[in-house]
Amino acid sequence: MSAIEVIRAPALSGVAHGFLARTGGVSSGTYASLNTGTGSDDEPASVAENRRRATQAVLPGTRLATVYQVHGAEAVAVLEPFADGLRPHADALVTDRPGLALGILTADCAPVLFADRTAGVVGAAHAGWKGALGGVTDTTLMTMEALGADRGRIVAAIGPCIGAASYEVDADFRRRFTTREAASDRFFRNARAGHATFDLAGYVAHRLAAAGIGTVGIVGADTYAEDARFFSYRRSTHRGEGDAGRQISIIGIGID
Repeated sequence: MSAIEVIRAPALSGVAHGFLARTGGVSSGTYASLNTGTGSDDEPASVAENRRRATQAVLPGTRLATVYQVHGAEAVAVLEPFADGLRPHADALVTDRPGLALGILTADCAPVLFADRTAGVVGAAHAGWKGALGGVTDTTLMTMEALGADRGRIVAAIGPCIGAASYEVDADFRRRFTTREAASDRFFRNARAGHATFDLAGYVAHRLAAAGIGTVGIVGADTYAEDARFFSYRRSTHRGEGDAGRQISIIGIGID
């Protein structure tokens, strides 16, 4: 059986966190093997076991909290895990409570983990292109500040997501970004006629820097290109495989 792969970012050194790959779980077929997506057609018992394993690999003894992700920019403060069926519709969550593990699910979108070590406040955001453009990282920072974090101390890391070479978009997509900010055109490279490739991780890092975050790490792995290592919604769609699994990224405050 393959081991769970936990990718850690130097920017978050000393903070309990991990960007998990797809290995080390119990799911099979399209979802092999560490699928943590509760909205997938995978066996619920397998997903539950995968989520348990993922949490234990990063923050043993803690409870996992996730939200119902909608590709938006809402961020919520978490005091305890949400009951089944009561997860708020949001794309980021923050906490200052020991014993909680915050989880974000992705399959090409960018997972972003945040920490203010001094204040003991952490956050996690799901930044697809819609959320990134809509400001999900900004709302995460504001929600962290409401719990006592200082923007000048917050550090962030962007985990595995679809790489620039793999992310082809059309002209309308590009205009959504350049209309908002002309300078964002630098995250696009011309491809075939009427199309370009888009650097999602670079754009998210730009938004964080513009918001005053001085330390931003980028893991750099490409979920689309590394099929044995990561789930990818776009790759599954291109191959006609139907639904894709979801990998999870976790950050939290351990129990002393």
